[in-house]
Amino acid sequence: MIRPRRLRSTPQMRRLVAETRLHAADLVLPLFVKEGLTEPKPLGSMPGIVQHTEESLAGAVAQAAAAGLGGVMLFGIPAHRDATGSQADAPDGILNRAIRIARDAARDAAAGTGRPAPVVMADLCLDEFTDHGHCGVLTPTGDVDNDATLVRYASMALTQAEAGAEVVAPSGMMDGQVAVIREALDDAGHTGVSILAYSAKYASAFYGPFREAVDSTLQGDRRTYQMDSANFREGLREADLDLAEGADMVMVKPAGSYLDVLAAVAERSDVPVVAYQVSGEYAMIEAAAANGWIDRRGAVLESVLGIRRAGADIVLTYWALEIADWIR
Repeated sequence: MIRPRRLRSTPQMRRLVAETRLHAADLVLPLFVKEGLTEPKPLGSMPGIVQHTEESLAGAVAQAAAAGLGGVMLFGIPAHRDATGSQADAPDGILNRAIRIARDAARDAAAGTGRPAPVVMADLCLDEFTDHGHCGVLTPTGDVDNDATLVRYASMALTQAEAGAEVVAPSGMMDGQVAVIREALDDAGHTGVSILAYSAKYASAFYGPFREAVDSTLQGDRRTYQMDSANFREGLREADLDLAEGADMVMVKPAGSYLDVLAAVAERSDVPVVAYQVSGEYAMIEAAAANGWIDRRGAVLESVLGIRRAGADIVLTYWALEIADWIR
């Protein structure tokens, strides 16, 4: 008789034959920094997650370095917002200050340890900086102007690169965004800055807690530019376009409800594939665990392992520090 159970018989056997493993270097920690805060502000919908001050951001990056995480993804929340998101590409704007802080903290934390510093990544989008909360500038009729937004994205990319970002991550789902950003970076001599394209980013109900994290001012929705959750082939088309435009990495977001898209993108991509385990996925497990309905640690690890098994080379997750500690 063929007995597959032989390979499940003991913990050491299961570890030996495991097909997918988690490693801290495959994890990226999203971090929020808010202008004007005097102390970190906890998020009610995301237990354990905070909006950082500029001072506490440095400590969080140092923790990420000590844990051996692959990177940090920075989101900035400005004190002033306007129609064009002018603070997004202001050299002294909160996100660009945060990039400089994170880059210095990462290097300092890694110095003398023999470990690489976590890669500093920056969200490249206007939604945190506009008073209307959309990811781009608007036409007089209130629609998002794709091509005018690309001009703003190019400017953001240059400012982020000059601040020290190693990876810029356009998340707005504007057509042609990767090509425009790549050209702007290359023309300015920033040929070493990588682009992580949010390629298949779906209009999702699972982003709810993130709106609290960035103090979102959005009225309405983003369904004219983020993808319809009914569509599989369109996600592959978006990834193919970003690859053709020169993306260095491509992303599927959210992760848990789109593992089919993630697996298909991973099969066709010749660059690293990233998945974002989003705020709603985090909040659901935290809420269920707080009520005693599931085993928190087991559910967290299983959820991220499933994302890796589906084909993600890199996972953005709010549990990155804890997971790194558990698997160390």
